[in-house]
Amino acid sequence: MCPLKNNRKKYMKAKTVLIKNAKIVNEGRIFEGDILIEGEFIKEVADSISAKTSDVVVVDVEGSYVFPGVIDDQVHFREPGLTHKATIESESKAAVAGGITSFIEMPNTVPQTTTIEKLEEKFEIAANTSYANYSFMFGGTNTNLEEILKVDSKNVAGLKLFLGSSTGDMLVDNTEVLEKIFKSTDLLISVHCEDEATIKNNLEEHLEKYGNDIPMECHPVIRSEEACYISSSKAIELAKKTGARLHVFHLSTGKETKLFSNKIPLKDKKITAEVCIHHLWFSDEDYKKKGSLIKWNPAIKTAKDRDELWKALLDDRIDVVASDHAPHTLQEKQNVYTDAPSGGPLVQHALVAMIESYHNGKISLEKIAEKMCHNPAILFQIEKRGYIKPGYYADLAIVDINSPWTVKKDNIIYKCGWSPFENTLFKSRITHTFVNGALVYKNFKFLDVKAGKRLTFIR
Repeated sequence: MCPLKNNRKKYMKAKTVLIKNAKIVNEGRIFEGDILIEGEFIKEVADSISAKTSDVVVVDVEGSYVFPGVIDDQVHFREPGLTHKATIESESKAAVAGGITSFIEMPNTVPQTTTIEKLEEKFEIAANTSYANYSFMFGGTNTNLEEILKVDSKNVAGLKLFLGSSTGDMLVDNTEVLEKIFKSTDLLISVHCEDEATIKNNLEEHLEKYGNDIPMECHPVIRSEEACYISSSKAIELAKKTGARLHVFHLSTGKETKLFSNKIPLKDKKITAEVCIHHLWFSDEDYKKKGSLIKWNPAIKTAKDRDELWKALLDDRIDVVASDHAPHTLQEKQNVYTDAPSGGPLVQHALVAMIESYHNGKISLEKIAEKMCHNPAILFQIEKRGYIKPGYYADLAIVDINSPWTVKKDNIIYKCGWSPFENTLFKSRITHTFVNGALVYKNFKFLDVKAGKRLTFIR
């Protein structure tokens, strides 16, 4: 019998759970109340609920905050083919420790997820090993339009296109092919936007000056504001021309935020945007201390860019916050600039980092729930997730916002074993995570339950 079936029995038989004395963060407000869970679903949310039988398991959270489980719309869990860095099992485990109960994983694995066959293989791996709910992006290339057209939009999160090269060789740089894809598919198209020609020119200049050992603080000069803006603006222009549904991943510049609108509700937008934790937290001033540990594509830019990203997030030009979790081994990251891969681990610390920004007066808890829970569900049309309300799956993250802890090697869960947040003191911690009604994580300990399910979409 496969591991999935063994573990499913444990949580399917779970007793009714009653969460008492919660501060519930949901749909723009915080209110004190109780949450009744029956099986996989939320049965009732009310000011006060009494346990009607002795079979009910009561969890008194004593005034902690309960968020809908976070939906992370961009992660790289490296399986198959790059499992020395991470696996779906290891990183989904780190995700639930961070209050993330659902993830959408990217196609630049080995082999790439650019055929239906390879897509289904990843679904099978996740079905057997994932602690969290899961879906995947199908990968577009210069040569697989025929395969893209076979993909059913109800079965996957969407289509991922790399308009600038990053980890993996999936650059789509044929403009005719790109327009055909935009015209032909009804899939939500998510894009990595950096202009390849601009990056190559910048890199050549730096190689002439420094050789391979380019200072890490040159990364945002090489992968520049101009590279990002040229690519983002072209993608948006193409989406407007073809009517495609476009989602621009990981904005990193203030200039790009001006390309997006807050004039209509998210559910009616055809062009949307995401920002990631590292672009909201770090700036180019941190490269001297952190070096390659904060080398991402797109690059972390200036403090002014960071401020502009925050402004656009708060005024709803940017719609969602994600992690772009992309682990590499520490040995790989310690290479010289030209050999050090871009990306880093983030799912375990994404929600607490945003709550730290609440403590610092940058954002409300309600807004965090909107950008990390509600909006990903709206944007991807995910069925029965992202909210705390009856009839929805009981995906919940319980947070003690006044329980300080420091990120150390011995509490990092990522398979790669490091974090750009190492030695950071967070004022808040995730105390419990429920996935589909099952308690899977409690106070730095995991229960022997892999409760993740394949995400479904209302399309």
